[in-house]
Amino acid sequence: MSEQGVSGGQLLLAEYQSVKDEQRARIGFRDNLLYVTLAVVAAVVAASAQARQAAMLLALPPVCVVLGWTYLVNDEKISAIGAYVRGELGPRLAELTGAEAAFRWEIAHRGDARRASRKVIQCGVDLLAFCLVPLAGLVVYWASGQVSAGLVALSVAEALAVAGLGVQVVLYAQPFAAPTGPPSTS
Repeated sequence: MSEQGVSGGQLLLAEYQSVKDEQRARIGFRDNLLYVTLAVVAAVVAASAQARQAAMLLALPPVCVVLGWTYLVNDEKISAIGAYVRGELGPRLAELTGAEAAFRWEIAHRGDARRASRKVIQCGVDLLAFCLVPLAGLVVYWASGQVSAGLVALSVAEALAVAGLGVQVVLYAQPFAAPTGPPSTS
């Protein structure tokens, strides 16, 4: 640091870079969770089919719930970072510099006409990957004729956990929520 110190604008830009780095890392991690889920589902289904043991499909719900919840939490943090940049950092930097606005891309990319349809489709993909696939595994197990009372009880608990995750996926998706931006000054 120089003897003259760091300006407020420099601090805000450093904070912006830091939160964007975190957001970028979380996006990569979140997106890889879908691939991991697909790989795990394929492995469990293949092992179950090869062993002819439908009970092995009971591994799908806990794995999908854990991966789905991790995906959802990361997605929420990604959105929270964007909201923070739009609602706090951008307006503070604009005020400090006298600019009309800062970080306009953070708002502009959220305003297109197809945003709501993309969010609905993404919600459907998330429900398919993390909820419908494990529920299908449970249905296959229940219909297999290889059920036992203990595993049926376990599978019902798993179905409830998957349903709970599904509710959270839909609640977090908010496909028709208005895009958030900086607070209005009017």
